[in-house]
Amino acid sequence: MRQIILDTETTGIDPREGHRLIEIGAVEMVNRRLTGRTYHQYINPERTIDAEAIEVHGITNEQVADEPVFAEIADAFWDFIRGGELVIHNAAFDVGFIDHEFSRLNAHRGEPKLGPVAEHCGILDTLQLARDKHPGQRNNLDALCKRYAIDNGHRVLHGALLDAEILADVYLAMTGGQTALLLDADGSEDGGVASPGTARVRRLSADRPSLAVVRPSEQEWAAHDAKLAAIRDKAGQCLWDGMPSS
Repeated sequence: MRQIILDTETTGIDPREGHRLIEIGAVEMVNRRLTGRTYHQYINPERTIDAEAIEVHGITNEQVADEPVFAEIADAFWDFIRGGELVIHNAAFDVGFIDHEFSRLNAHRGEPKLGPVAEHCGILDTLQLARDKHPGQRNNLDALCKRYAIDNGHRVLHGALLDAEILADVYLAMTGGQTALLLDADGSEDGGVASPGTARVRRLSADRPSLAVVRPSEQEWAAHDAKLAAIRDKAGQCLWDGMPSS
């Protein structure tokens, strides 16, 4: 399964009031493994950014003044997300802005039309998933990081790509079941048994060495064969004999 963990930053709250996208960040995951492919783009919104929004994400009008407008990046962005399942925290907000941008674009261009998102992508809302798993609790991204022991200490202001990367860790922790033991960076036990539903996520480098394959020695094979022979003598059969040989 191909999933795109996605986040956006905007000039304000409501696209119906003329607010626009100013940043898109997304990371690709296939079969619950991050592939290393990302999409990140700042966008000139062709309008001013609300002061309240700047306080949240820290992106100023000057920072995006020389960035491309949405029409210039729309096709590349659409190619990145099309056909995948979008994993978004509070999906209605982000999808609403993306569809609004596509609608504005489609009104002034020919074929191919882009969007709507829900007709070409799956959508998984991690905020609703968190509310279902933790009713009555705070379920914003910071609260979930604390609940699942995910380090977001480097997150001072919001940023679309950073939030997408953190959300990927949160999503994997929320959907991966209970982890019995927490391990620190060197593999030693850290605190014993975890509280139910928690997991410490430590992302591994994509270029890490392959796992070593350890094959049995001749003496170990001989001991193995002797054990199977003893089982056959006592039980009259050995289930191991029915397994395909490598």
